[in-house]
Amino acid sequence: MMTREQAAELVGREIRRIVPDADLDSIGPDTDLRRAFELDSLDFLSLVEMLSTDAGVRIDEEDYPELATMSSSTDFLVRRTAAL
Repeated sequence: MMTREQAAELVGREIRRIVPDADLDSIGPDTDLRRAFELDSLDFLSLVEMLSTDAGVRIDEEDYPELATMSSSTDFLVRRTAAL
């Protein structure tokens, strides 16, 4: 099971792998990540794959809307890892 802090750290780390100069402190918890960091479709899919691999959870296409913001991504990972 992952804590909110661990989940937020993971999301931030993976975003920085895609956008090395991403300033996560400049966005709010409900800011759209794709828009804020100009993630195109391939970048977003990379983010999904990295989150899935590092969190050890399956992320399906129907889950993508839950990865829209830092807050929703964190909540999703906490819920999904709790089910393991």
